[in-house]
Amino acid sequence: TDITEFRLPGGEKVYLSPVVDCFDGMPVAWSIGLHPDKRLANSSLLKACAARPAGGRTTIHSDRGGHYRWPEWIGICEENGLVRSMSAKGCSPDNSACEGFFGRLKNEFFRYRDWEGVTAEEFMGRLEAYLVYYREERIKKSLGWLSPMEYRRKLGYA
Repeated sequence: TDITEFRLPGGEKVYLSPVVDCFDGMPVAWSIGLHPDKRLANSSLLKACAARPAGGRTTIHSDRGGHYRWPEWIGICEENGLVRSMSAKGCSPDNSACEGFFGRLKNEFFRYRDWEGVTAEEFMGRLEAYLVYYREERIKKSLGWLSPMEYRRKLGYA
């Protein structure tokens, strides 16, 4: 998990906090908002916990950002039996799956498009729609040319 910023031409900023599954790269949950605060980080984690199958060991990988060291975040992890994993300062392999996801997302959805005149609210709606598309329909070579949800259905996980 991590948080990324989208800066719109009018000066508005939109933030995305996803939880990406390292198994298949699927964004299992996310929150979109106007501030990179604890509410944004906590809400995406709570959504991911609600979507998580019962049982099994789950590790949540993050960088060392304040969002992931707040008592509320730690409490959510403890209440849901999540193992927290943070890389050493200045070295972030723990959130590399999320960073790779951000790179693809920004190349495919954000960069090289004209966002002039699009409000933050409109942008958030379009981002939400893209994330659903990414999970449900966007195919990946590494998944045998299936979307993450198709892949999970094929394996009997969804």
